Amino acid sequence: MESATVAVSDQIELVIEALSSTLTTYGLSVVGAIVTLIVGVWFAGYASRLTGRALEKTSRVDDTLSKFFASFIRYLVLAVVVVAVLNQFGVETASLVAVLATAGLAIGLALQGTLTNVASGVMLLFFRPFKVGDYVEAGGHAGTIQELNLFFTVMATPDNVRITVPNGQVWGSAVHNYSANSTRRVDISAGIAYDADIDKAMAVVHETISADTRIKPDPEPFVAVTEMADSSVNFTIRVWVDNADVWPVKFDLTKAVKQAFDRNGIDIPFPTRTVHMAEN
Repeated sequence: MESATVAVSDQIELVIEALSSTLTTYGLSVVGAIVTLIVGVWFAGYASRLTGRALEKTSRVDDTLSKFFASFIRYLVLAVVVVAVLNQFGVETASLVAVLATAGLAIGLALQGTLTNVASGVMLLFFRPFKVGDYVEAGGHAGTIQELNLFFTVMATPDNVRITVPNGQVWGSAVHNYSANSTRRVDISAGIAYDADIDKAMAVVHETISADTRIKPDPEPFVAVTEMADSSVNFTIRVWVDNADVWPVKFDLTKAVKQAFDRNGIDIPFPTRTVHMAEN
């Protein structure tokens, strides 16, 4: 009986020693992994911000590249942190790479949407269809580009709504960049009554155009009769302006043409309809 008690006591001591050894070994690894993870996440954010600020200070790199590389640095540092944390638990990097290579096909299929966005972000960065600050229409949305990162393109609508569009959706669609060229054309339509003097109306329009110094003489402004509608003879007016003046000129010129027609007695008709009533 006494020998059995001694044997049980020895087994308990062995178990305690084993637990103590395990806690000592892996406890330090867990603490080290947590510290590495916290420091690594902080450093990833710090490195990203530092990279962004450094690139923004040079005139040779625009905001699109600055934000993209800042995002890339952040994810790169996080990847290194993950490897370092795994090393804390004795996971060999070579073994990890072999496992990832073996599971590459499955991971690629599972993350094909994310990988497509990353590849599309690289293509957008390489071919540069737009930059930060451009007003574009892409991926079914229109707005001013605020940021291009590894996964998403961020834009703001004219009423300041933030839209986050996956890069794959942007790259897979036609991109209309309204800010790429320094000049743009403004198109305006105007109608006059059928009994009005067409030549006089065209002369009034040309005078109104000449009075606006924002309108460029070259290319020459275009004014022509383009339609004989139900109630009016319609003009198409096309002028070229600086990109920043597109909407101000469109609004101001529309108002100025209306006021010029009024001053010169040129009627702009309302739609009319003649109704014949039968007595019986």
